[in-house]
Amino acid sequence: MDSDPRAQVEPAAERADRRPSDAGSPDARGGGSRRDALVITGPTATGKTALSIEVAERLDGEIISMDSRQVYRGMDIGTAKATNEERARVPHHGLDLVDPDERYSAGRYARDARRWITEIRERGRVPILVGGTGFFLRSLTHPLFREPEMPESARERLKRWLDRQPIEELRRWLHRLDPVTAGSLAARGGRQRVARALEVALLSGKPLSWWHREAPTEAPALSLLIFVLSLPREMLYRRINERVVEMVEAGLVDEVRGLLERGYDVDDPGMSGTAYPEMSAYLKGEWSLDEAIDATQRATRRYARRQLTWFRHQLPEDAVWLDATRPRDELVSTIVETWRRGEG
Repeated sequence: MDSDPRAQVEPAAERADRRPSDAGSPDARGGGSRRDALVITGPTATGKTALSIEVAERLDGEIISMDSRQVYRGMDIGTAKATNEERARVPHHGLDLVDPDERYSAGRYARDARRWITEIRERGRVPILVGGTGFFLRSLTHPLFREPEMPESARERLKRWLDRQPIEELRRWLHRLDPVTAGSLAARGGRQRVARALEVALLSGKPLSWWHREAPTEAPALSLLIFVLSLPREMLYRRINERVVEMVEAGLVDEVRGLLERGYDVDDPGMSGTAYPEMSAYLKGEWSLDEAIDATQRATRRYARRQLTWFRHQLPEDAVWLDATRPRDELVSTIVETWRRGEG
């Protein structure tokens, strides 16, 4: 097989709780213009799901998942997806959209989320985005470029070729085709993001960095009222460790076994998140169960640290940070009252 991909295609947990009355801008205090939607975000294991259910019930709202792993079918326990009982209490959107071997980009999320927000508003209800995937949130506040048209047959052929290449080879080609994007993905870009950058460069004839710089955005930025849950680091890590054990007790190993039996593997986009690679290694005899649990806990703690770093540097100044150690009913009231002031 030719080694040239071009041959495959046609030519702040530590922050104090910042109450809405103390937030920087008039909008954050509830006295500004009407917001498009409410957001509850924060690192994994801070209690977003339970809190959002109660907020939605108070506001007559509907929940839009903002989690890049919960879009995958058959991946319920390891992604902490809302249970059937929780979905019966409040309508949910953004769950179980694609199979684990399919890609679901931030651009697609932005289009889907805008449609859900519009439909929820038309029903006279409140859209509530809930989750910790920062680039999903950013796709709504900083709209992405309009993706170029790319022939589906060439896209599939290229994807099959890229899937067979080692990540080091993909990075080498990206550095040649799009050094700007290669540099930005050097430290934090996984296989899926590197492959997408190659796909855009090869199929559109222009590098991804050019599209980010020159192409028009798909839609205007949304105005969002953002709440961020934070916990002291020790408490956050303890919750993460306990949560992983609870997932295993709830049947995580069987869930991963079923995915492997259906032909999915850790190279698939949906299977690359925490818990699935580690439990796959256990099922393949590479680790003991205790080793897999420990590895999952460590990986999830690292992910939580990355989330916190992103929130501190990427969220707008008027985002409201909430101390998640406060009683849940207080947090619910704070969020509900702030939203209602802005809607009034």
